[in-house]
Amino acid sequence: QVQLVESGGGLVQAGGSLRLSCAASGSIFRIAAMGWHRQAPGKQRELVAVITSGSTINYADSVKGRFTISRDNAKNTVYLQMSSLKPEDTAVYYCNTRVGTTVGWYNYWGQGTQVTVSS
Repeated sequence: QVQLVESGGGLVQAGGSLRLSCAASGSIFRIAAMGWHRQAPGKQRELVAVITSGSTINYADSVKGRFTISRDNAKNTVYLQMSSLKPEDTAVYYCNTRVGTTVGWYNYWGQGTQVTVSS
């Protein structure tokens, strides 16, 4: 079993910054891609950013130049540094990772952390 624990969400004014963290623990043999998705009220969940084990990074067009994803492989942790936040960034942010265990590869999701950007 693998657990993802997220932290760092909160309320911030437009133009401000927040840093999200997501730590994976449990029966982990290897972690492939780690990423962040978000879901705003009434909208579908969307990919925000993803980083592979080889450090290839992709961002949604809406966050390019404002968000930075990084990972610490020694800590099995992925981060999302969010700057120049806009009210439209308000959403629940979910960590997602693909984990290799002794019995196969599985996708896991965090519980979500609320990010609210006030105008």
